[in-house]
Amino acid sequence: MFCDIGMAGRIERMETEAIAGGVRAGLHRAPSTASGFTVEIAGGAACFAGPNSPLNKVVGVGFAGTPSTAQWEAVEQAYAEVGAPVQVELAHLAEPRIGAELTARGYRLTSFENVLGLRLRDRTWPVAQSIEVRRDDGDDLDDWLDIVVDGFAHPDDEGLPATEDFPRDILAAAVRDLAAANNTHRYLAYRAGTPAGGASLRMTAGIAALAGAATLPEHRRQGVQTALLATRLNTATAADCDLAVVTTQPGSASQHNSQTQGFTLLYTRAVLVKDPA
Repeated sequence: MFCDIGMAGRIERMETEAIAGGVRAGLHRAPSTASGFTVEIAGGAACFAGPNSPLNKVVGVGFAGTPSTAQWEAVEQAYAEVGAPVQVELAHLAEPRIGAELTARGYRLTSFENVLGLRLRDRTWPVAQSIEVRRDDGDDLDDWLDIVVDGFAHPDDEGLPATEDFPRDILAAAVRDLAAANNTHRYLAYRAGTPAGGASLRMTAGIAALAGAATLPEHRRQGVQTALLATRLNTATAADCDLAVVTTQPGSASQHNSQTQGFTLLYTRAVLVKDPA
């Protein structure tokens, strides 16, 4: 599968809408205590949901022009006012001048993440009989949230190590706000009747974003992730999505599972960070 600049831009716009929507949901949930913001920048967005949130990042930049020096200065000032570093997730298919400009401004490369994709066609993906996957789209998402956050709290040791670690309550708030903002379908997987993992699916403009997948440590290597992946692909195909995407740590078990289901590496995001002055 070939990914051109147009496809990457389409995916990055979807990602921008999701992150910015999660921040706005958090502001709506706790308007009296939140200090969050979203600032449009060259087709992307600079987002801040609160101290130490995983939603604090600049996303989607480089597919609708190149930010000016004044725009970068305004973004850096906004993060400095809340005492947070600026984290830019820059797709390698974005305008190439941006990376050079950021390094000249003092940003340092800290990590990478991979974006994989799969063309959806008229097919189905089998789910192992040993794993039961259920939709969990009711108003009460506490059970799903506990499973997903507990899974994230114990990252898999395959592939490159995670470079970020978030307090449980802050991670839970971010996951909750992303689910609330983006018409997200939630799924729980069970082994022998016991909750073993969870995941989410959001569908926007024909793209199915497979996100929020986590398996409890004691249930790993048992097909839970594969079952969650197959179930969401079947849902997306039935909804006439033409493209499914997933973001993974390079060399991780999640990347391996995705590629065994037919996903192809589309592009990589470089994560560049500038600490507050």
